[in-house]
Amino acid sequence: MELWDKNMKTTEVVFEAVLPVLKLLSMALIGLLLSHPKIQMIPKPTLRLLSKLVFFLFWPCLIFTHLGPVISVKKFIQWWFVPINVVISTAVGSVLGFFVALICRPPPEFFRLTVIMTAFGNTGNIPLAVVSSVCHNEDNPFGGTCYDGIAYAGFSQWVSVVLVYTLIYHMMEPPLEYYEVIEEGTEIEELTDLPTRNENDLSTPLLIEAEWTGIEDQRTEHCQTPLVATIFNSISDVSQSNIPDIESIREEMPSSPRSYGCLAEPKVVRKIRIVVERTPINQILQPPLIATVLAIVIGIIPQIKATVFGSDAPLDFITDSLAMISDGMVPAVMLVLGGMLWEGPNESKLGLRTTIGIVVARLLILPLAGIGIIYLADKWNCLIADDSMYRFVLLMQYATPSAILLGAIASLRGYAVGEASALLFWQHVFGLVSISVYIFIYFKLLVNLF
Repeated sequence: MELWDKNMKTTEVVFEAVLPVLKLLSMALIGLLLSHPKIQMIPKPTLRLLSKLVFFLFWPCLIFTHLGPVISVKKFIQWWFVPINVVISTAVGSVLGFFVALICRPPPEFFRLTVIMTAFGNTGNIPLAVVSSVCHNEDNPFGGTCYDGIAYAGFSQWVSVVLVYTLIYHMMEPPLEYYEVIEEGTEIEELTDLPTRNENDLSTPLLIEAEWTGIEDQRTEHCQTPLVATIFNSISDVSQSNIPDIESIREEMPSSPRSYGCLAEPKVVRKIRIVVERTPINQILQPPLIATVLAIVIGIIPQIKATVFGSDAPLDFITDSLAMISDGMVPAVMLVLGGMLWEGPNESKLGLRTTIGIVVARLLILPLAGIGIIYLADKWNCLIADDSMYRFVLLMQYATPSAILLGAIASLRGYAVGEASALLFWQHVFGLVSISVYIFIYFKLLVNLF
């Protein structure tokens, strides 16, 4: 698919690149103004409810109605690089985050946070919002197949969710030293009583509820303990009285049939099993992921697909209704984002130098690395031929701010909640500019290079 004319003026490309972000910015500004304490047309309880509607209704409907009609067995195979690209971007971001931590030298307890906040980007609602904004006009640069970009973005949801609810969940556990300080002081009461504290500080609830609604109900006594470090590390310099007893953890686990065999279960296997059983796998099946799986299953089975999708399908009235509901996703997301930005950044002990380093690495350096990766993938014939929107979505996966879900995980684990919130705030503020710049760069590259 050809993207524009190669003789198109640079000013016209700039206009087409900035226009989608201006649309999103306008909606965010409306949310910011309407949530102002002096206006209060959209109070914070309403923003929280709107965030739940996005999570449970608008976002799943958008994915289902755009992914289902275009997916097939052939395309399922052709799109193999979309989830792989999420893993690659995470790996490259982790390397960048490691170097940021080495260079900027954050406080020791925030070393892992620096890596995490640089590595894991928002592959969900922000790419969907950008693609929807780009495709809103009939004369969009990608033509009639522009909305396939929503299908591409939705197709990557499953790998992002799996990474966050498994790897990130355990990487965000409190360091042993940090855990000990909490136990010896009184701050643990503030952490365990987080919902009560947040009644007056509503910036955190908006952040927490944005991509994990009902997170407070999932908190257990083990969520805020350094489980992995306790099990796998030989602890000699930390007070054992302040560390959860591994034997008590094992006793709570269902007895394994292997323990009754002739050979005892190896210690390493037992430790891994304990960590796996403490991983919130049941939380992976969230509404957006369920919508993705349903769309894929229905889309790759022709007989079922013919009854659900298409103007002649018997159930077309249902999918058409879902499509109408999904139109509220982008405005709702930007209104909630505007309300979040009005609260400003939370207090952070991360340090200005580290904060700047993470923002620069995530929003400026990682997208440049993404350009090189996608260019090589194109040259190695890993991408769909002549599909500019496909390449645009892959490039966007490197240019987004950190995933908002990281703030929810930080709150659940009781680790660096204020620091994660502050980083998300500054990344989304500067992301409005960086995304505009990189959309312009991507458009120029899609015309002249790919």
